[in-house]
Amino acid sequence: MTLTLIIVQILILTFAVILTSYLLPGITVKSFWTALLVAIVLGLLNAFIKPFMIALTIPFTLVTFGLFLFVINALIIMLVGALVKGFEVKGFWWALIFSIILSLVEYLLEYLILPSFA
Repeated sequence: MTLTLIIVQILILTFAVILTSYLLPGITVKSFWTALLVAIVLGLLNAFIKPFMIALTIPFTLVTFGLFLFVINALIIMLVGALVKGFEVKGFWWALIFSIILSLVEYLLEYLILPSFA
């Protein structure tokens, strides 16, 4: 993965965070720079913390047929909200909805933008 592609993916996630926060009243992002920091922290937590959380909760994930992964995503979003000033998450359910919509918006933006970089 090249540095250009990593930067493009971070910017895509940044715009996805901004768009999703406009859709949900329970999520507040103060500025573009806050959204950029959210994207970076979210990417780092997804890379380093989320695999451990998934490994620790395999029984719950199996019993719920994978639906517990949504809970893990919401907890990661809430952790980002606690770490990044200017990014406010008003509860677990907003974090859960935010993570679902963020995934969809990010997928759509990557589908539209990334083919020109590949």
